[in-house]
Amino acid sequence: MNKTEDRMKREKFFAKKSVDNKIRFPIKNKIMLLSAMAALPFLIMVVYLLVSMTNYSRAYDDIVRNLTIANNYNLDFKEEMDESLYKLVVGYVTFDNISEKDTLKDPYVMIDELRSEFTKLMDITTEAESRVWLESLLRNIDTLQKRVDDIVENVSDGERYDENIEELDNNIYILTELIQDDIQYYIYYQTQSMEEVTSNLNRQMDDFIVICIVLVVLLVAAVAVATVLTASGILRPIRELYDATGKIAEGDFEVRASADSRDEIEVLAHGFNNMAGNMQSLIGKIKEDEQKMRRADLRLLQEQINPHFLYNTLDTIVWLIEGNETEQAVEMVVTLSDFFRLVLSKGKEFISIGQEEQHIRSYLEIQEMRYHDILEYEFWIDPVLYDYQILKLTLQPIVENALYHGIKYKRAKGTICVSGEKKGDIICLTVSDDGVGMEAEELRQLREEIERPCGETKKGFGLANVNERIHMYFGAEYGMSISSVKGKGTKVEITIPAVKVGEQHNERMR
Repeated sequence: MNKTEDRMKREKFFAKKSVDNKIRFPIKNKIMLLSAMAALPFLIMVVYLLVSMTNYSRAYDDIVRNLTIANNYNLDFKEEMDESLYKLVVGYVTFDNISEKDTLKDPYVMIDELRSEFTKLMDITTEAESRVWLESLLRNIDTLQKRVDDIVENVSDGERYDENIEELDNNIYILTELIQDDIQYYIYYQTQSMEEVTSNLNRQMDDFIVICIVLVVLLVAAVAVATVLTASGILRPIRELYDATGKIAEGDFEVRASADSRDEIEVLAHGFNNMAGNMQSLIGKIKEDEQKMRRADLRLLQEQINPHFLYNTLDTIVWLIEGNETEQAVEMVVTLSDFFRLVLSKGKEFISIGQEEQHIRSYLEIQEMRYHDILEYEFWIDPVLYDYQILKLTLQPIVENALYHGIKYKRAKGTICVSGEKKGDIICLTVSDDGVGMEAEELRQLREEIERPCGETKKGFGLANVNERIHMYFGAEYGMSISSVKGKGTKVEITIPAVKVGEQHNERMR
């Protein structure tokens, strides 16, 4: 059986790998391709627009910066230079104290600043006409510095006032006028350059708008066609799967879905076909499992209602009648009748904990008449639990196990105690005895046995059956736990959910 299951698993694995290899055009890729077709032209247009705007902004900023620098000197340089040199010539100030006057500036400082700023502009200016006037301006600055040197030398020599005044009128004022003209022409051509940049941008924007309109029209048509084709390729196999699923729901397990889309839908179709092919066998297996479970229940009943227990009980009744102990015989018959009536329980799977206690009492009363010299029992079940439900024949196999494997082998007086309490949403039921107990290895083996399917157990079938039924009905978190000490006894604890009789429980097995 294990080899067959392994072979089936390998076949399914290789079938899955074969199906996976058929995925050539995943739906994700189709959608991404469609999205790319729609987004790429717009992305190109946006990038083109951003580049154009960036270039325009950079050119515009450069021109504005250049104009700002030029304007600063265009307004003040000539007036400040002429005034400062004139007052130096007439002796109002000297080169040593000129910087102390608020309205005057050192001519050399002004010339150095002017040369430095316009040298920088020369490095960054690209417009040809503007560069011509910058070159003229820098030459005039050099000439101006030489004329200032002449005035400084004359002032140092003294008594050359007329010559300095002539120098101012014939050279200095003319040079500062020329420098101002150079600055104004530079500003003029930079302004024209700004207008040209703006004109180019407007032309590019007009071309861009025309291109956008053409691209949008073409894109809408292309995306519409691609969307129809892609949606059809996805929806058609889905529709086939939908129709096939409806037929499966109606019980037609022969139906198969066909798909050749080479994507996840085709894989889904193959999976659907495998599911349809296996569903009939799975339904048969479920029925078989249900039959096995029912046979296990019947086997449990047979284990509990075994001939030896019945024969021994009847022999005891006969012995009581022959000994003229008719009242005890009648009591034993009534108890036996109660025992069987509760065992059968009209075929119900669940009974109340109160009925389960009554069933165990009937069983122990019968056994006490046979083993009155070695058997005693106690019940400590909280009456609050009587209205809660329990699987039929949950505690009786455990009590029987305590009697025959614990108390009986003790060969002395022993006690079986049945207790129960409610802890939150869980009910804990305990069957303990002070019998012979078990060694650690024997306890370990028994714990392993009760966790196996009851059909595979070699011993402890009754306990394994109880544990398996609890797992099937309530889940793996509920069940049986066993503890035992050699020479001191054994304790078996059952945990089940607290559900009152008549209430619905989310059973794992229906």
